[in-house]
Amino acid sequence: MIQTIVTAAIIDEAGRVLLSKRKDHVRYGGLWEFPGGKVEAGESCTAAIIRELAEEVGIDVQAACLAPLSFVTETSEQQEFVILLYVIRIWQGMPKALDVADFCWVSPMKLRDYPMPPANQHLIAMLRDVL
Repeated sequence: MIQTIVTAAIIDEAGRVLLSKRKDHVRYGGLWEFPGGKVEAGESCTAAIIRELAEEVGIDVQAACLAPLSFVTETSEQQEFVILLYVIRIWQGMPKALDVADFCWVSPMKLRDYPMPPANQHLIAMLRDVL
């Protein structure tokens, strides 16, 4: 079965991208990524990314502010994943590390300086093209 994961490139007024750091005890622990997570059974991708951003970094995003950008697939020994990337430029609240180890704002040209899971690395080129 294919697992869908939703992620977001949250862009601030200065054009920087929000990255979150994975907790050490999870797969790819300690690496940086675009915030997001798994789509739960019966949940839409839109509902999932809104929920995940509230849970992980404490921001409120409206569905109308989600701009789908790209996707990538990844296969592990046990499962296949489809990872969707949204761009978000409007949200409510100040980001904070709720269910992530840390977060930081990064210039698009510096994204490759942060160690990320392989699938996130593939999304950087598409993101930098639109920024």
